[in-house]
Amino acid sequence: MGNNKWVHLMFALGGLLLAYLMVQATGWIWGYFAKPPDLYVTIIGIGLGGVIAFLMWRNPNLFTKASEIINELTKVTWPTRKETSAATVVVIITTVIISMILGLFDLVWSWATGIIYS
Repeated sequence: MGNNKWVHLMFALGGLLLAYLMVQATGWIWGYFAKPPDLYVTIIGIGLGGVIAFLMWRNPNLFTKASEIINELTKVTWPTRKETSAATVVVIITTVIISMILGLFDLVWSWATGIIYS
């Protein structure tokens, strides 16, 4: 079975997310015209989400693409905790330095426009 379990899991989680979105969309669209019964909205939304997810899961091209994506993700080398911490520190320091430079530019620009328009 190999990586297919991840593909099936991806389609299952995608189906749950799609069902949730379909319930919300059905309630929103139906609610535009009248107050919808919650039970009907839930049944229609879960039904639509389930049917769409099932059709996508049974599509051989889409299943093949999802399998290829999972196979490529197994080749990814994830950074260690130490590398992630070091990169985070670099981003924070860079953000502070750039914000100070922009603050200085803003201060100079405010001073220059104050002289011009005074």
